[in-house]
Formats: sequence, structure tokens, C-alpha cells
Amino acid sequence: MSYAYLFKYIIIGDTGVGKSCLLLQFTDKRFQPVHDLTIGVEFGARMITVDSRPVKLQIWDTAGQESFRSITRSYYRGAAGALLVYDITRRETFNHLASWLEDARQHANANMTIMLVGNKSDLSHRRAVSYEEGEQFAKEHGLIFMEASAKTAQNVEEAFVKTAGAIYKKIQDGVFDLSNEVKFFRNVCNVLRLMESNLVTRSRANPEVLVPRLLKGVAAAVANGTIYSGVYRVSHCHLPLESSS
Repeated sequence: MSYAYLFKYIIIGDTGVGKSCLLLQFTDKRFQPVHDLTIGVEFGARMITVDSRPVKLQIWDTAGQESFRSITRSYYRGAAGALLVYDITRRETFNHLASWLEDARQHANANMTIMLVGNKSDLSHRRAVSYEEGEQFAKEHGLIFMEASAKTAQNVEEAFVKTAGAIYKKIQDGVFDLSNEVKFFRNVCNVLRLMESNLVTRSRANPEVLVPRLLKGVAAAVANGTIYSGVYRVSHCHLPLESSS
């Protein structure tokens, strides 16, 4: 299925707060009560609609253990949105939010949208963190906030979709500058078109060498965040071929 934009998300927070369960509920519409601890990162994706436009969410679920913190930090780069998750029944997971937020602000795009999620709202009878405390933390730090339940699916859809809506608004307001990505991918498409028309071959360039190098360059640029703001507009190769003059 085609889509207009691709948004990269990262899910962060302490071990056992339900990050993987939130992802599974959102992508597969199911709850898995017993879930192995995430080792490094896990990945999920789903299509949604924002302002009548198809958007693909690429979601990275990270490990909460301190031993994997350095790996998690490498996934902040290029993320347009983050779900910062705590468990409303475990006070310590709420107390650690400031540390997670500091990491995110240090290693991620300054314009990243962060949704604070108080998970396990179905266990409100065991609540250790009040709704008002979560709301106040979000207000103080400029975050969006809602409580959710990966088990009952309450507010799970809303958490992911509302984050996407905030990202999309930033695009419309010009907060995310996609011009560098448009220029980069236009140049990539131009080279591919030249190769397709044999112009590169006639100029004695070796396609068997050039193509892998080109694709490797694209992958490296996306991976290190050089041209990737976490928002990828999927229409670059439809742009007109630029003149070589």
C-alpha cells in the first residue's frame, strides 16, 4: 500500500512498563500477557490516516534495561515521535521519567513529539501514580499525555495516532524542513534514471560499482540522520528530472 509520509517512532521507558505490549496491541490488535524482555530493539509498523492522507508508522520498541541504554540511544536519531511509557502501578517507573526524557532530549531531534503514556490503566485499583501527577509532569515538560491499557486497548490507538497528528501539524507549520531530503532523494532518482537510460554506462562509469555505492550512501545517510528528520515524504522520485546544466 502506498503512503504519503513515513514517521519513525521510538518507545522508551523502564523494563516491564508494557512497551512491547502497547506495540503489539497497536500493530496486531492483541494482548500477550506473558512477554519476553526485549533484547536491544524490536520493530513494528502500521498504516494510519492523518488528515485524509495515508501515513506509515515505523515503530522501534527499545529495551528498558540499563545495560541496553547505549543501544537505545542510537535509535533516538531520526525519530519524529516517541512514546515515553511508565507503569501507573509502579512508582519507580514514574520517578525515572526525568532520566529517560533527558536522554531523549539529548540524543533525538529537537522537534521530536513526545507522548507520555501511563500504561496499565486497567489496574487503577493498584495505582501508585495519580492521573494528575502524570498530567502535571507532561505539562511541565511540554509533552502530550494520556493513560492507556495495552490489555484492554484503551487509548492505545489514540496514543499513536495523536502523536502522528502532532507530527503532521509540525510539517504543515514548517517545523520539519524536508527540503534537504527532497534534494537528496531527487539527486538519487536522477542518477538512477541516468543509469536506466544508459547515460552512465556511456560515460564509462561502471553500474555494478556505482549502484551498490549509491545505495550504501542512501542507507548511511538515513541511518546517521544526515537527511532523515524522522519524517520521510514518499514522493521524491515523482519529481521532475533536474537539468544537468
